[in-house]
Amino acid sequence: MKKLLTLMVFLVCLSVTTAGLFAEEPNPVPTETTTQEETGHSSHGESVHEELPYWTVLPFVAILLSIAILPVASHKTAHWWEDNNNKLILAVGLGAISFIVLLIYGYSHNIVHTVFFDYIPFIILLGSLFYISGGIVIKGDIKATPLNNTLYLLIGSSLASFIGTTGASMLLIRPLLKTNSERKHVVHTVVFFIFLVSNIGGSLTPLGDPPLFLGYLKGVPFTWTFKLLPEMLVAIAILLTVYFIWDTLAYKKETKKDLARDTKLATPFSIGGQVNFIWLLGVILAVAFLNSNYIPQINETPTLGFVREAVLVILIGLSKFTSKESDRKFNNFTLHPIQEVAYLFIGIFITMIPALVLLEAHGKELGVTQPWQFFLSTGIFSSVLDNAPTYLTFGSLASGLLTPAGSAPLTLGQFIGNVQAEEILKAISVGAVFMGANTYIGNAPNFMVKSVAEENKVKMPSFGGYLAYSMGILAPVFILITFIFFV
Repeated sequence: MKKLLTLMVFLVCLSVTTAGLFAEEPNPVPTETTTQEETGHSSHGESVHEELPYWTVLPFVAILLSIAILPVASHKTAHWWEDNNNKLILAVGLGAISFIVLLIYGYSHNIVHTVFFDYIPFIILLGSLFYISGGIVIKGDIKATPLNNTLYLLIGSSLASFIGTTGASMLLIRPLLKTNSERKHVVHTVVFFIFLVSNIGGSLTPLGDPPLFLGYLKGVPFTWTFKLLPEMLVAIAILLTVYFIWDTLAYKKETKKDLARDTKLATPFSIGGQVNFIWLLGVILAVAFLNSNYIPQINETPTLGFVREAVLVILIGLSKFTSKESDRKFNNFTLHPIQEVAYLFIGIFITMIPALVLLEAHGKELGVTQPWQFFLSTGIFSSVLDNAPTYLTFGSLASGLLTPAGSAPLTLGQFIGNVQAEEILKAISVGAVFMGANTYIGNAPNFMVKSVAEENKVKMPSFGGYLAYSMGILAPVFILITFIFFV
C-alpha cells in the first residue's frame, strides 16, 4: 500500500510539473481548450507535423494481439503472461516504438497530453475507486439462484450511473463471486456483470462513464443524459432476460451436493467498512466539481486541474488509515488488478495515439452522416480504442456536419435544442458507452473485473473468447437498438 501511495503522489507531482511547463509552451495555432478533462488523444497535435502513415498503428495492433494470444497460445506463454512485470515490459516496449515514431513525425504534444492529462488522471481515478471500494465488505452469502443473480445484476446496473461503472464494478464483483462460490458454472455471470454493471448501466449521468463526463465538460447539461434511459432500459431488459434463461439452464447443471451446500451456507447480507462510503462519495464529488466547469481558472492554468488528483490521493490515504486491514483480507484484496490495468494501459494509451490521429484526420472519409452510422461507428471504434477520445472525435465530426458554412464550429453543448443534433449526440453517447462492453479493453472496469474474478479462481475467457460472448450476445442487441432508436 505504501508503494501505491508513493507512486500516486509521484504521478501527481510529475503531472503538476509537466502541466506547468506545458502551460508555458507557445501555441500559435488556435485549438480547443486544453484542460486535462477536455482533451482527446489526437485533437491537440503540434502546429507543425507530418501526416502519420497507416503503418504507425502496428504497435497498437501488436499490443491487442498480445493480449488476445499470449494467455492462450501455450502453457509457457500463459505462465509468462501471468507476471504483471512482463506485461509492463511488453507495454513499455511497444509504447516506446510509438513514442519514437510520434516524436519523429512531430506529435510530441499529443504524447504530453496523453500521458500527463489523460493516462495519469485515469489511473489515479481508477486506483482511488479500486482501493476505497476494496475496504467495503459486503458480507453474507445469499442463495445463488438465477432470480437472485438477476436481481443483483439489476441493482448493480442501476447503481453504476451514480457511482460510476468502475465504482460499482469494484464494489459489487466480490460479493457476487462469493455468492456464487459454491457453483461450478459462474463464468457467464461475470461476463454479463461486465456487460451490464461495467458498461451499459453507466448511461444515465456524466458520473457513470468517462465519455458522458467529457460531454458534460463540453457544455452538455448534467441531466441531458437522462434522455438515454429508453436505450438503456431496452438493452438491460433484453440482457437480463437472456441472462436469466442462461443461468436457469446452468443452474440445472449444478450438482445436488453443490446446491445443498449453497443453501446451507446462505446468510443475510451485512456491510462492513462503512466509513469508505464517505471516501467514495468524496471521489464522486471531486470528479463532479473539481473541473473547469466550476474552476474556470483551469482553462488558463492547467496545473490547477491536478488538485482533483491530489484530493483523490488523499482520499486513498484516508481509506487506508480508517479501514480495518481484516476487511480487505476478507475481500481477498490485492493490488494485482490495478497493477495489471496500469501496466497494460500505459502501452495502450501511447500506441493508440496514431490510430486516433488517423481517425480524426480521415474520419470524414467514412461517410458518417446519419444517427445510426454515428452509433455503430462510435461503438466499433470504442470497442478497441479508449471510448472517451473516440466520443470526442465523432463529436467533432458531427460538429463539422451540422455547422453552417462560414460559422464557428458548434460545441457539444450547442447541440442541445436542435432535434437533428441531439439525435446524433444520443447515437454517439450510446455507442461509446454501450460498446465499451465489446472487448476487455473497451472500458477499464472490464479488465479489472476479469482480474478480480481470476484471483477468485474463476477461469475467465481469453480476449478472443470474451469477444465471442460479446459478438454472440451483444451484437444482436445493438443491431436491434439501431433499428429501434437510430434508423
